[in-house]
Amino acid sequence: MAELEPFISQLYDGLLVAGADEAGRGPLAGDVVAAAVILDPENPIVGLNDSKKLSEKKREALFDEIQTKALAFSVARASVDEIDELNILHASMLAMKRAIETLSVPAEHALIDGNRIPKELPCPAEAVVKGDARHAAIAAASILAKVTRDREIVALDAQYPEYGFAKHKGYPTAVHLAAIQEHGVCDIHRRSFGPVKRILEG
Repeated sequence: MAELEPFISQLYDGLLVAGADEAGRGPLAGDVVAAAVILDPENPIVGLNDSKKLSEKKREALFDEIQTKALAFSVARASVDEIDELNILHASMLAMKRAIETLSVPAEHALIDGNRIPKELPCPAEAVVKGDARHAAIAAASILAKVTRDREIVALDAQYPEYGFAKHKGYPTAVHLAAIQEHGVCDIHRRSFGPVKRILEG
């Protein structure tokens, strides 16, 4: 957490603060997954950081530690159909809202990674730009969301082996785009996303 100035809320200084983040805004396939985490100050977790800056091995280890030590955590999602219906930004907000709403211990305040706050949250909230590198609870949420989504897309690789999901996790790599051209669009592709849409229309 040393690179950016840590975020300290001026609005809330209690214990029940939930960090929320999502994973999977950029891929052409699969759900967008979000997580919310309330950390336990009495049970600190060393090494929390933006999930994208951690090795897969480190993320996996922290994934288990967060679930063991957090006061509460929740993972939620918005489906491919919801992404196509709402657009990816609104689907991401919906997934984070669902994660916060389903915490086993209700949050009194929420910190949302990015510059927007989901509507109709059950508690007050603040948006924190680059929050996954500035606040431990948001970092923890980013790890839960990313590991969950990565595991799911790898599992889907067995169902759709021709697309290579285990390697590119659904992102628009040259290999993935070539596979869509060759095999067409499958059930988990996001039809509203430009590269998929162009292939469908072509």
